[in-house]
Amino acid sequence: MPRLDIIHDAVKNALIRDGWTITDDPYVIQYRSTTLYADLGAERPIAAERSGRRLVVEVKPG
Repeated sequence: MPRLDIIHDAVKNALIRDGWTITDDPYVIQYRSTTLYADLGAERPIAAERSGRRLVVEVKPG
């Protein structure tokens, strides 16, 4: 697993405060024999009857 960026926790906390639920930390992407890691997977329900919105975040300091 790759090393976390220095702003990883700040981004994660901002998503949580905005109502997102962190589902994966890290979010693992498998394609054939390749494994990729995005920093976070998150979802936020739209309504109880509807499917939720999903988000994958790759954090890079600028």
